[in-house]
Amino acid sequence: MAMCSSFCPQIPIHLKRRRFPTKPFLSVCTKVFSSQTSNATSRVIEHPAHVGFLGLGIMGSPMAQNLIKAGWDITVWNRTKSKCDPLISLGAKYKSSPEEVAASCDVTFAMLADPESAVEVACGKHGAANGMSPGKGYVDVSTVDDVTAKLISRHIRATGALYLEAPVSGSKKPAEDGQLIFLTAGDKPLYETVAPLLDIMGKSRFYLGDVGNGAAMKLVVNMIMGSMMASFSEGLLLGQKVGLDPGVLVEVVSQGAISAPMFLTKGPSMVQAMYPTAFPLKHQQKDLRLALGLAESVSQSTPIAAAANELYKVAKSQGLSDEDFSAVIEALKTD
Repeated sequence: MAMCSSFCPQIPIHLKRRRFPTKPFLSVCTKVFSSQTSNATSRVIEHPAHVGFLGLGIMGSPMAQNLIKAGWDITVWNRTKSKCDPLISLGAKYKSSPEEVAASCDVTFAMLADPESAVEVACGKHGAANGMSPGKGYVDVSTVDDVTAKLISRHIRATGALYLEAPVSGSKKPAEDGQLIFLTAGDKPLYETVAPLLDIMGKSRFYLGDVGNGAAMKLVVNMIMGSMMASFSEGLLLGQKVGLDPGVLVEVVSQGAISAPMFLTKGPSMVQAMYPTAFPLKHQQKDLRLALGLAESVSQSTPIAAAANELYKVAKSQGLSDEDFSAVIEALKTD
């Protein structure tokens, strides 16, 4: 892929360093990934000892914890410093800005809530790009649109550093268990460098080529997931209305051709109108919105996803933004 120009592009108004541990990689398992190649010519340190992690929310915190528990030297930052405290107690270092983290680390990971936050943390006044330089790498595991991924990539690469987008498929429990799926794209040398870390945090990883492909893959996956949950919610409520035992319905669905782990995991608590947050509803709606924008950009009709998006918007208006996305069922209840 072509490297970006040497200047730092302007951030849209509305969006406003580290080596790996010295322990050997012999115990790290090789996991699934594609064999696509990259034309990137910049180099990142082969065996970084200092790893940064920006964003310690519902996903970032357990991901960083897994790296610490595996013996990696981690430096963290979060807008709300108190969220760093549990990791500091486990041995993590703390810096007061993304810029300071990037400057002190060889590779820096970022897990932010939305495109605006991802751009601000990477490219803002004290953003990570200000601490990047040749030999360093930036891995953004946030879920953003392809336009945002490419914007951040240009800022990072303008410093001589390498960039990898690596959004994850999986929610809170897979993050805690190191069972995430990484959908990566960008500079392949950086992908190969951070593979041991991805293998600690996830169960599989895919290299998808040029920047933007990781974002596109993640949005398509989450569009499907959000639509499935909306349809599942309709089925549960219809079943209850006609007198079916919802618990039995969940069991039947889980044993048939349409079986999905999500139904078996979420169904029992949905029946009890309980929605313990693993993936916030507001993030599911955000991903549907971004997926619809992606579809619009290539003139692909997505009427089912569009209808699902409206349902999640209703749920948000009911104050369910911070509940699990399975709470979308509440938007369908008529009494």
